[in-house]
Amino acid sequence: MCLFSAEVSDDGESHVIELPRREVETGSVSPGGTYRIALIAPERDDEHETKMDVPDEPQPPVEPGEIRYVEIEDLGKQGDGIARVERGYVIIVPGTEVGQRVKIEVTEVKSNFAVGEHLSETR
Repeated sequence: MCLFSAEVSDDGESHVIELPRREVETGSVSPGGTYRIALIAPERDDEHETKMDVPDEPQPPVEPGEIRYVEIEDLGKQGDGIARVERGYVIIVPGTEVGQRVKIEVTEVKSNFAVGEHLSETR
């Protein structure tokens, strides 16, 4: 559901791992929910310094060239269709209308949005 790096702190009574606010804001987790947590030890280099392979920010859930089926939920300021996928990530699809279910090819990926080319309409 989500992946982030965090330190374990001691509050005197127990140990705490803080959940980044963005994980709640993007809908990955909900306050009051119960979740399974996996802890992965950081790698250490030759001098015993911690190296983490986990990026600080969540990575986009799409890649260039990926084919997706999406529903256009909204229109952007320029009139382009907007679809949302995992974690509320936005894909802009020019030439589409609200309510259309379309097959797209992801052509450009940025940290907070992607652009997709409309290939065909689905039912």
